[in-house]
Amino acid sequence: MNTKKISFHNQMEVMGHPAGLFILFFTEMWERFSYYGMRALLVLFLVSSAGIGGWEWSNAEALGLYGTYTGLVYLTPMFGGLIADKFTGYKLAIIIGAFLMTMGHASMAFETEPMFYLGLGLLIVGNGMFKPNISSIVGGLYKGNEEKKDAGYTLFYMGINAGAFLGIMLCGYIGEKVGWSYGFGLAGVFMAIGMLQFWFARNIFGELGNKPIKVEEDLEQEVEDIVNDVEDLDVEIHNIDDAKKVERDRLMVIGILAFFTIFFWMAFEQAGGSMTIFAKDFTDRVLTGSAASWFTIINTIITVVPLALITWVLILLNKATMKKYAISGILLSFSFLVIWGIVGWMIKKDFNTKAYEVTFSQMVMNEETKVEELKEITTVLREDTPLEVNQEFYVLDVNGKGKLIYLDPETAEKVDTKLPAIVKSIKENEVEVPASWFGILNSLFIIMFAPLFSKVWESKYNPSAPVKFGMGLILLGLGFGVLAYGSMGIGSGVTSVSMIWLILAYLLHTLGELTLSPVGLSYVSKLSPPKLLGLMFGIWFISSAIANKIAGMLGGMIDYIQDEYSLATFFLIFTAIPIGAGLIVMSMGKFLIHKMHGIR
Repeated sequence: MNTKKISFHNQMEVMGHPAGLFILFFTEMWERFSYYGMRALLVLFLVSSAGIGGWEWSNAEALGLYGTYTGLVYLTPMFGGLIADKFTGYKLAIIIGAFLMTMGHASMAFETEPMFYLGLGLLIVGNGMFKPNISSIVGGLYKGNEEKKDAGYTLFYMGINAGAFLGIMLCGYIGEKVGWSYGFGLAGVFMAIGMLQFWFARNIFGELGNKPIKVEEDLEQEVEDIVNDVEDLDVEIHNIDDAKKVERDRLMVIGILAFFTIFFWMAFEQAGGSMTIFAKDFTDRVLTGSAASWFTIINTIITVVPLALITWVLILLNKATMKKYAISGILLSFSFLVIWGIVGWMIKKDFNTKAYEVTFSQMVMNEETKVEELKEITTVLREDTPLEVNQEFYVLDVNGKGKLIYLDPETAEKVDTKLPAIVKSIKENEVEVPASWFGILNSLFIIMFAPLFSKVWESKYNPSAPVKFGMGLILLGLGFGVLAYGSMGIGSGVTSVSMIWLILAYLLHTLGELTLSPVGLSYVSKLSPPKLLGLMFGIWFISSAIANKIAGMLGGMIDYIQDEYSLATFFLIFTAIPIGAGLIVMSMGKFLIHKMHGIR
């Protein structure tokens, strides 16, 4: 593809990087907000009881659909990259993809089965057009400044995870606390904002990412592309055979690294599957006393501080670009005002929520006589509407097991299955952590550690690609080792374990991800021939497609492996495989570095 090479030094800069990087940063941030926000809800929605709008699927069924969906999400980028390389260019492909995904989220908000599957299909196709091509533009921003590319991709990765953090936190919270359709719908709103802000700032990239210009496909042009790609790296090319060998070797390295990422993502993607089930069913998420108070305070801090950090990045971008790209800046600013409003509402709701011990009467089957009889049940209701001792009100038992939803008087009049309840006592300082909350830890840790990793990759301590990949896989395996150790007692009289095991696992997984994933994107950009860049990013994501499908299949076996062996055995599988793969890829270091032909 003939495009004008944009010099890094001729662009407006933000934080020492081209301003265009941060337009992509926020575009990708809102796309990941929508993707991870929906992903945080998907399994919980499918396995939840019909009483709260869920579909009451089994864990195996839900994780099977999860694996199929996430697998296809990473398969379609190959075709999207090829279409952009040959026909649309990167910019138009991003717009098409964003539009399709916006429609997909809107469809899912209806919660009917046909619209639900239509929404998933639109998300799959839209992601295929979006995902590889925005990564391709990032790489194009650093032509002539290759030494800054690893750092640039790491900052871009911070944007990805800022979106994931906000999406999981807000869509997950609203989906669980308010309603599934509201969570799915919120994801679509911000996908639309991401699309529009990119469209109105698209000219910042010049000709980079435009529709490809058809050129004569002759041997001389092909050699020129290869030579241009390596001329700044002191790689000596004597003839066409040498040039083609360099290209083939580099493509082989991409293939090998892509193969090893399968082992990483098939374990890492348990976060949205079996680890969510572990958080929901096997983690003690009820905190009392000072622990409850501290959690509310700390949760407020880890919500506000990262959002403030990303808002600061937005302010810097607006300072640099507002004169030329005002509409884009206004859209981004408006989106952050909305986010701050939702966060304020969420924090207020959390601080006002109290736990009440309540009793209600319900017909329950007597296991001995097999006859239903009226039984008084005492349970805990958590609600931000102030209630008093001995106050009478109505509730809905959403699962037949005492999981209650408070019904205000107006709503109670419309519900036939309501049950009368009475407050017996007010429990001081008790909170229940939502199961979806743990998903934000990965994104939170990335926002915290990405700037540090970016600086290391720019320093003399920057290790080679094989070492980074090996370290990432080993850290991931250690995270599952922590879960295996923490879950050893489950099934032997223990029904739930401390939250600390999940928190430590997410920390180790995140450090592994930072070591492997953004670096992988950077090396695809460095090693790919310019004319195949979009396609190679698509092929790179095929490894994620395979990994996600395997992740769903293996995650769906959690109940079987727990019943036949133990929950610890299930997590040990994901401990051994990544560590073994990490040791192998590190042992291949010299071979892979040789085949890169000067790329570092």
